[in-house]
Amino acid sequence: MKKVPVIIAGAGPVGMIAAADLVRQGIPVVVLEKSHSLSLESRASTFHPPTLDMLDDLGFAKPLIEQGLKAPKVQYGSTQEGELGTFDFSAIADLTRHPFRLQAEQFKLTRIILDALKDHPLFQIRFDTEVTALTQDAQGVQLTTGSSEVLHCDWLIGADGANSAVRRHQNIAFDGFTWAERFLVVTTSADIASARPGVTSVSYWADPDRWHFLLRIIGAWRVMLPVPADMSDEVATSREYAERSLASVLPAGLPAPIDHVTLYRVHQRVAANFREGRTFLAGDAAHINNPLGGMGMNGGLHDALNLTRRLGPVIEGRAGDDTLDGYDRQRRAVTMEAIQVGTIRNKKNLEARTPEDREAFRTEIRTAVADREKTRAFLRRISMIDSLERAATL
Repeated sequence: MKKVPVIIAGAGPVGMIAAADLVRQGIPVVVLEKSHSLSLESRASTFHPPTLDMLDDLGFAKPLIEQGLKAPKVQYGSTQEGELGTFDFSAIADLTRHPFRLQAEQFKLTRIILDALKDHPLFQIRFDTEVTALTQDAQGVQLTTGSSEVLHCDWLIGADGANSAVRRHQNIAFDGFTWAERFLVVTTSADIASARPGVTSVSYWADPDRWHFLLRIIGAWRVMLPVPADMSDEVATSREYAERSLASVLPAGLPAPIDHVTLYRVHQRVAANFREGRTFLAGDAAHINNPLGGMGMNGGLHDALNLTRRLGPVIEGRAGDDTLDGYDRQRRAVTMEAIQVGTIRNKKNLEARTPEDREAFRTEIRTAVADREKTRAFLRRISMIDSLERAATL
């Protein structure tokens, strides 16, 4: 294959949105995906308001919304004290064209993008193609694939997940930590809305012994709970344990068929740098975090569009190479300040064990829901509007 301007490793939502934006700018792109097809794993399923605005600019929001479920409210509660507060995204309708969270599995977005790009002359996707080595110099990047093929590009974007080959082959540190407990996600078709009057499609419930999170998607609910550190994966993923877990948080006697069970080992890690010469890291290749707050995939999509909107002008000769340094500066900073800090705080609030910590969380929610400006500030933060504005100032 002759040298191309950009190769993207990874055909997840981050890699595919980067490809779409580069093609929009008239730049040829080749996407390499190690699997034989696009993933069908549910994984992330939350799209925040400003992310939907970005997708709308590229023509992908409407078809995604048609395949998803709008969640205009987010609820916080305590198993001991009941509902603490419910926030309506209409309070920030002046800041976004999409004042709601959209619940849609990420594989729906990747397929929408592929359908739009598959016949485009500037786009190519190659499945069963994994990066096994790479080198770079001032003229470009050279990749070797699992079939020993050598590929050449001017710029490489590593959007190839938490175990990123692009990151590993450049020895970029991925510092952070792994939580002792894992997260169990049980998908059920139980009629939770009828059984728990007032529950919203996004509902967080604090408990010092076992918090839980309810997320409604089309035709089902995803219920997330922590799993004790000393429990084996085999037990944690068994149907018996999933049934007991649902029974512990749902009303007694509610039929709760189990559609799917997923166990996640949860990390908080950030790459030491998001740019290394002519290569870049984005999404899970650059940062991973716990899923409470739905910031991981959204942050990755924000990474991708921050980068491609810098990279396009550089490739076309309208901007200098130094403009690319802003990508690392902006996106790594907000990853540390907002995504990492925010998701760690979300977990600690839900599991707060001391009376002081529990009261601080309850006071935060009740105070925010009682005052219009504090409601707006709260929604700006959890919807990631603040982190995007913060990045723009750096």
